[in-house]
Order: sequence, then structure tokens, then C-alpha cells
Amino acid sequence: MFKVNEYFDGNVKSIAFKNKDGQATIGVMAPGEYEFSTSTVEYMTVISGVLTVLVPGESGWKDYEEGETFIVEKDATFKLKVKEQTAYRCIYK
Repeated sequence: MFKVNEYFDGNVKSIAFKNKDGQATIGVMAPGEYEFSTSTVEYMTVISGVLTVLVPGESGWKDYEEGETFIVEKDATFKLKVKEQTAYRCIYK
């Protein structure tokens, strides 16, 4: 069944589910700055909007737009800047 997740006082919400790719979430983020930690490798794809991301090991912030994916390694912390409401899909491996 579905599991609803809410973070940062409701500014980030997602619905968790399983599919052929494994565990996944579909979510939305309100404008703001966020920091997340991972417990698995995460493949995040922007569905609508833009995520500006600082991934460990990268030299600077990078924009990811609709259809683009970034990967965050297991047991890492990454930062996001969101300028407009943005939707994403995350697959956990």
C-alpha cells in the first residue's frame, strides 16, 4: 500500500510505493532550501520544475530540470534549493 511522507513542516511531501524498479517515491517540494540524508543509493528524477543540487563530491551546485536525473550515494547528505514548486520521483537501490 501507499505511505505518505511529510518533511520540513509540510513543505516536502511524497507518496512511497513499490514497482518493477523497487522502492520509489513521487513527491513535491515547495520553494526553500533542504538537506536530506540517504540510507540507500537514490536516483532522483525531476518531473516538473527545477532542483538546484549540491551532491557530495561535486565541486558546485547544479540545476536539474524536467526529465533529468541525479544520483546520490548511500549514507550521504545532499542539499537542494527549490525556487518554484517542483515534482520529483526517487528510486531507492
